[in-house]
This record gives sequence, C-alpha cells and structure tokens, in this order.
Amino acid sequence: MEFFRDTNIDFLGKKWYFLTFSLIFSVAGVLSMAFWHGIPLGVDFRGGTLVYVKYAHTPDPSAIHNEVERAGLKNARVQRYGQPGNNEVLIALDIQETSEQDLSKGKDQIKQALESHATPNKQDLNNSSSLTILNYLLEKDPLHLYGSADANPRYTAVAQSIVDYRDKTKSGVLGSIDELKSVVDPAAVASLQDSFFISDFGIRNVEIVGPQVGQQLRKQAILATLYSLAGMLVYLALRFEWIYGVAAVLTVFHDTLITVGAFSLLNWEISLTVIAAILTLIGYSNNDTIVVFDRIRENIKLLRRDKLADIVNKSINQTLSRTILTAGLTFLTVLALFLFGGEVLHGFSFALVIGILIGTYSSIAIAAPILVAYQEWRGEQGKKPIGMPLRSGSGPAQPKEKEKIKV
Repeated sequence: MEFFRDTNIDFLGKKWYFLTFSLIFSVAGVLSMAFWHGIPLGVDFRGGTLVYVKYAHTPDPSAIHNEVERAGLKNARVQRYGQPGNNEVLIALDIQETSEQDLSKGKDQIKQALESHATPNKQDLNNSSSLTILNYLLEKDPLHLYGSADANPRYTAVAQSIVDYRDKTKSGVLGSIDELKSVVDPAAVASLQDSFFISDFGIRNVEIVGPQVGQQLRKQAILATLYSLAGMLVYLALRFEWIYGVAAVLTVFHDTLITVGAFSLLNWEISLTVIAAILTLIGYSNNDTIVVFDRIRENIKLLRRDKLADIVNKSINQTLSRTILTAGLTFLTVLALFLFGGEVLHGFSFALVIGILIGTYSSIAIAAPILVAYQEWRGEQGKKPIGMPLRSGSGPAQPKEKEKIKV
C-alpha cells in the first residue's frame, strides 16, 4: 500500500523553512527552561509526597488548593485525574513541605487541611484504618463481649468488614454511618456514631519519594538518555559512516529538546513515565532516520554520478509513503492514549504525541540536510567527500575501488 507514487518534492530546497521552524520551537523551549518555568520535575525527581483523594461530590481543585494553602502548605499542586465521574484529585507536596525524618508527615498535613470543617473531638471514618476502628470497638465493647475469647476476633471481623465495604463497595467514601447497618451489627454502628463522623473525601493512596531517591532517579534518567545517544552514535558510525551517527544524534537531541521544551512551556511536570516516553521516541526517531539513510546508501550505488543532494532528495521521496503510513498509524494510537488514557498517563502520552510528530519531521528535515551540509563543507574546504560504504552481497556488482560522490 502506498499513499504517494513518484513524488518529487524538493525537501532540501526548503531546508531554511525547516530550520526556521526548528529554531523557533527550540529557542522558545530553551528560554522557558532558562528564565520562565525551568524544567518542571515531578515528585519522582525532586522528592515529596503524592496523595490521591476521592470525593463524594465533584471536587473543585481551586477550593482544595485554597484549603491546603490556609493550612500553611504553600507549594502544593492540586489536579484532577482519572475519569471525571470518579471525583478524584491528586495533591502533590514538595519535600521541603515535609520532613526528611518523617516523610509520612505530608499525608497527615493534607488530611488535616482537608478536614478544616471536621466535627470537633470526632474521628473521620472515611480516613480511619481498620486498627483504629478495632481499638475503638474493643474499648467501647458495643456487643458486650468483654472477657470473652471471641471479643478480639469478632471486633476484628467487624472492623475489617467496615473498611472493606468502604473501600471496595463505596470506592473509599461512605455517604453516612447508617450505610453500615446492612454490613455489621447495628449496635456497633450506633457506637461508632458517638465518636466518628463522615467527611466528604477519602485518601485512597499515598506515594512518598525521599530527596536522596529523587536525586538518584534524576541521575539515572540523565545517564539513560546519554547512554542511548552514545550507543546510537557508535552503531551508526560502524554501520554507515561516522557523519551518519553525528547527524542522527543531533537529530535526536533536537527532538528531545523540543519535547522537553514543550513540557516547560506548558509547565507540565516531567515524571518517570515521561522519561520512558522520551527514551521511546529516541528509538522511534532513530529508526525513521536509519530508514532514510539506508535508502540514501542504496541509491548511491545506483546513482554514482549524481550529486549527493539529488540522491538525498530522491531517497526521501522514495521512503515518504512508508514514513507517512508508519508514523500516521503510530500517531493515531498515542493520540487515543492522550485523549482517553486519563490524567495519570497524560504526560507520557503527550511526550509521545510531540515526539512522533517531531521525530518524523526531523528525519526528513534535519538529519538529511546535516549530511548534505557536511559534504558541501568538505567540498568548500577542498577536501574529498566522505565515501559512502556499500553493503556486500546486495545490489549491482561492487566496484573495485570505493566510488566518491560528487558535490
């Protein structure tokens, strides 16, 4: 299947338009990282606390943020996540707002902030553990089991039934204590009403990253990216020529810079999943570039008398249909993930959406012109152009001596 046949687009003739486009977005990203938003690292890299909260009603992130700020947590970030009907928000605290000696303090601070309208001298049943409920029941003994060997097992079962009903049946948020009458003994429910109240939220999950772990993750993410670029440079230098490797690495650096710059411009946090997406797009962009380079190398054997610029243009046109098909299908997949994957995968899918668009563009508009520009520079310096190695056993018979390309 082909979208285009016998196209003859002068891609290299439009290289200055491509360069202007890349410069605009690259410079904008660099300025944002240097002067505006910086590189917005997520909690994974800077350390801190993530608290996932479910509400009984549709939450208002602005109101929640104000409550958290009134509690003294100035750098908290509040955002919706998941499906809109789930009424869930994510609250993030920097490590500076907690304590390295007590990393769980962030959860307690957020809980206290959200319970600003709590009933005095009562505990929140939506955010009480089974152990807290068990200890209360053992103390009050509503079922009159004091001294019985069954007291602890019976009350343990009651406490666990309450927590299971709250978390599994009601998704973490009870509407009222009376709902429990169908789950446990009404006497136990009546006793709970004396010392517990029902808030409009429940803390579903807490993730804590210490500062040392965050620093280590930052280092590993940077090293993983650098190692992947170095590996590509070595592979392409051995498989083609070293200038091919340099062109590919510069192209991937261009793609990564624009992607990270987009996150900075939008002030979206870069998490571990975003780094995984960036490493994925590095491989994807490199694959597209190699396809174009391989066709250039094949055409060099067939068009030995043509200039390299003409060979490159012809090679890009020949692979254009394959590029559009592959990139188009992949783009539709990640676009669906971005639109319907939910807030948790938002950063990951956004990085892939930007990366696939820029990666496909750069294989045509950046990598190939770098190769031609280098050969033209060698010609201006009075040096012979670099010979393009031929694969043995393929195509027409190999010449005895390596052919050189006219510039």
